[in-house]
Amino acid sequence: MFVQRTQVLKISLFAILSAFVVELVFGIFSNSLALITDSVHALLDSVVTVVLLLAARMAIKPPDAEHTYGHGKIESLGGLFGGIAILLIALFFIYESIIRFQSPPPDVLPGMFALAAGFYTIGVDIFRIILLRKSIKKIGGATLKADFYHAVMDLGSTMVAIIGIVFVTLGFYQSDFLAALILGVLLAYLSLKLIHRTAMDLTDIISPDLVGKVREITSNTKGVLDIGPILMRKSGDNIFADVTISVRGDLSFDKAHEISHEVETNIKNKISNSQVTVHFEPNWKEVPREVKINEIASSVQGVKGVHNISSYSSEGKIFVSLHVMVDKEVNLERAHKISELIEQKIQESNPETYHVTIHLEPFTIIPEKLKLEGKTTERNITSLLEEYHEIKKIGRLVILHFKDVLKIDIDCSFDRNLSIEKVHDLTSQIERKIKNHYKNAIITIHPEPI
Repeated sequence: MFVQRTQVLKISLFAILSAFVVELVFGIFSNSLALITDSVHALLDSVVTVVLLLAARMAIKPPDAEHTYGHGKIESLGGLFGGIAILLIALFFIYESIIRFQSPPPDVLPGMFALAAGFYTIGVDIFRIILLRKSIKKIGGATLKADFYHAVMDLGSTMVAIIGIVFVTLGFYQSDFLAALILGVLLAYLSLKLIHRTAMDLTDIISPDLVGKVREITSNTKGVLDIGPILMRKSGDNIFADVTISVRGDLSFDKAHEISHEVETNIKNKISNSQVTVHFEPNWKEVPREVKINEIASSVQGVKGVHNISSYSSEGKIFVSLHVMVDKEVNLERAHKISELIEQKIQESNPETYHVTIHLEPFTIIPEKLKLEGKTTERNITSLLEEYHEIKKIGRLVILHFKDVLKIDIDCSFDRNLSIEKVHDLTSQIERKIKNHYKNAIITIHPEPI
């Protein structure tokens, strides 16, 4: 888009330069002060167009270390300068028209030669207005708008010059001065509007309706629980949005990222030229209490694992119990400090928590590469299992070892009518008995019905 703007501004520049040359030459030969004045205005307009062209070109530059949002603001700056230039010219028209009201009529009157130059300039101005108006609708841009206002002003000033020449020849010497005064006031109003709009762009003003639209799009995205600050700014054609959302605290990082990406996509699809950054934060309001407790306990330094979490209420108070695994080499004092810290964090997170019971367990790291244990160990463990008449069948028995660590996986079949509580007690007894013989054993017993 920036490249297209520079091409349009180049065409506009060459057109107004040709009008300047024609009006100046024809004005000198026809002794038309109005035409010479309008040619000077055309020259000034050419200078302003060059400024706008340079601003548009600089805005093309990609973001760099000093302009991380790009160079789009330079275009707004160019529009501001263009608006100021229009205002100065409009004030000049107002001043000049007042002065000429008090001046005597000219001795030499312009004729058809001056009118021909004026009509040529009108043709140039109409061409520029049509070109710029179509370009603004298609690609937009503050620099094109500034040049469009210049073209309108050129057309108006040239018509003032022509009307002045015509009425002067008819004897109405002050008619063109009155028209110039009206035109000057109108152009002053238009230029002030342009100056205000581009100045607001430079102060990062953004439409509250646009911010509301982003908030609505974000809130309608599945998975978003709440919306934090929405920071937005505009630079050239690009709209930058920085959005903060909250998602369930127990979501995985991948899922949270997926939701934030969907927010970004939805905003980009509905707001053109938008550059969106989404930050996500955990929200624990709708997360089950047990999940939150697991997250809190797992975040404490020294905790290797958390399981068997339960919570219940009684008379408005919450009671919590959980099993926490710590390194098996940690002494009781250090392990107790870890449990105290867990309890403190749980109660800070939920002040209604009255009591927390923590069962500490040793944690043994299982190496990734283990070797199969020999038949002797397998026979010994099988003998231990056979002592329990409740075991109806000994299934798969896998024994792996690494240095002094044994990883023992056992499949056992029990009477299908036994309660799960009884089965749990039996498997716990079996684990303890095996550990009496193999101190560093890590045992997993899988009970099956028969």
